[in-house]
Amino acid sequence: MSTETRVNESIASMTLLLAFELSERTWKLGFSTGLGQRPRIRAVIAGDLGRLTEEIARAKQRFGLAAVTPVISCYEAGRDGFWLHRYLVAHGVTNYVVDSSSIEVNRRARRAKTDRLDLGGLLNLLARFEAGDRRVWRVVRVPTVAEEDARHLSRAIETFTRDRTRAINRLKALLATHGVRIRIDRGFVEALETVRLWDGTPLPPGVRDRLCREWTHLQGVEAQRRELLGARARPLDTRSVSGRIREQLQTVRAIGPSGALVLATEIFAWRQIRNRRELGALVGLVPAPYQSGASSHDQGITRAGNTHVRRVMVQLAWGWLRFQPTSALSEWYQRRFGHGGARLRKIGIVALARKLLIALWRYIDAGVVPEGAILKPA
Repeated sequence: MSTETRVNESIASMTLLLAFELSERTWKLGFSTGLGQRPRIRAVIAGDLGRLTEEIARAKQRFGLAAVTPVISCYEAGRDGFWLHRYLVAHGVTNYVVDSSSIEVNRRARRAKTDRLDLGGLLNLLARFEAGDRRVWRVVRVPTVAEEDARHLSRAIETFTRDRTRAINRLKALLATHGVRIRIDRGFVEALETVRLWDGTPLPPGVRDRLCREWTHLQGVEAQRRELLGARARPLDTRSVSGRIREQLQTVRAIGPSGALVLATEIFAWRQIRNRRELGALVGLVPAPYQSGASSHDQGITRAGNTHVRRVMVQLAWGWLRFQPTSALSEWYQRRFGHGGARLRKIGIVALARKLLIALWRYIDAGVVPEGAILKPA
């Protein structure tokens, strides 16, 4: 085999590695072909897909690669979501969306940080990942457009519920600064006219106007929240995977429409779960032990997972104790944590949330009803 032939075969077997540093105004692109190589850095205007395609073509020319050389890219999950991933995949690029908290970093207290260093580090990790080292980071499972869209209803309800709580707390705080306590209900504005301060004078006009504006804001938030709750209460479309799972979850006492919606759209309707450890890690409900020499202690749960599901599971765990008191899970909790103090019971409820999540997964996946659980009447 001639030298020219070996060179051509070597070039044909190479791939172009591409790493993104995404920001609101500018995208930094880093190119290389393997480990230890000084990256080629280019900057493009954020969202300029035409320029991105040009830079990929120029990088292939710069490294002496053929136009058909495959491209493997990566970027950290963030505000840009998954649309860029879908664009890259549609144009023949193998792309990985990476969980930023799982990326290996230098542990120095003060370390140099520049775009070139960051892109170089990502490119080296990408090369190691492609070589088979799966420990360098965790790749995010990218949902389809329909799967991602199904999550917005539950997240919108959560957002407006938080906005409602904040608005009510602002009203109460404004009243408390003047020593006034009245009910936040339909007669709130009329009650303001009759409120008197400690010396018998009415509320100052500035405070009263601000309270009225906050009340108007609260009414708008509450109206949109009621509309979203109405959408959640519509009959389920059992032709879809999400609808069937929601219906199945709601057959278990203590699981209502809110919890079923979150569990279905965030996890069970589209994620392929292999075992209980993977499920617990997905939600961040797994222990984080610390052991070094003679020092050993528990750091609590990792919390490195889906915050929406983790919050809902803790709520469902409290409800499970109330509505499923004779189940095996409730009896386990009462034996281990029921006679302890408030702090121990809170620690126990997190452990119960993890066990309950696994039990619900088995119910969805294999039809195994949680031991001792009561199902709702048909």
